[in-house]
Amino acid sequence: MRFLRLLVQLVFIFLLVVGVISLWENWRTGDWLPSWFSQKNKLENTQTVVLEEITSLGKLELVRYNFKDIVEQQITKMWLPDAKAVLIVQGEAVGCVDLTQMDIADIEAGQDTLVIHLPEPELCFFKIDHDRSKVYNTEYAFMEEAQLVQEGYKQAERQIRQSALDMGILEQTRENARKMLTPILERASGKKVVLLFPMKGELPKLR
Repeated sequence: MRFLRLLVQLVFIFLLVVGVISLWENWRTGDWLPSWFSQKNKLENTQTVVLEEITSLGKLELVRYNFKDIVEQQITKMWLPDAKAVLIVQGEAVGCVDLTQMDIADIEAGQDTLVIHLPEPELCFFKIDHDRSKVYNTEYAFMEEAQLVQEGYKQAERQIRQSALDMGILEQTRENARKMLTPILERASGKKVVLLFPMKGELPKLR
């Protein structure tokens, strides 16, 4: 009987020590309750990345235009006040030359001269910088605010493209290509380098 009582006491002391150690470890890690008691759910994450397409990049970016535009968007109503939104939009447009359009026939090597025919400069991309853009003010927008903002950004993006073209981004791209590529190619080839672009415009028809 005494042996059985001693055995029960030893088991109780063992469980008490295990419990104290468990509480101490959880307190030290910031969790007061043991995991088996708190019944916390475990978050498991499974991801599968699939490569869909590989695209060869050969567009040489040569000039970037940064724009700031103030856009006023409005919805005209017959009986209620017009809904308005004012946006301050930041964006950019980049001019480039697509070198993937070239082939070996575009390079003519003479004794002292290297003639390279480059593709026509193009507007590589134009976009809104949404992190730097913001809605400055809205009036009587209510349910139309999302529509006003979305249409305002679309209008600003179209304006950035047109403004870049009107301000001569393609001509600047052509000029920068000559300034940047000519000295590099001359040093690499040891010859005088001439960069040519496609002729613009149409020849008049002969009568």
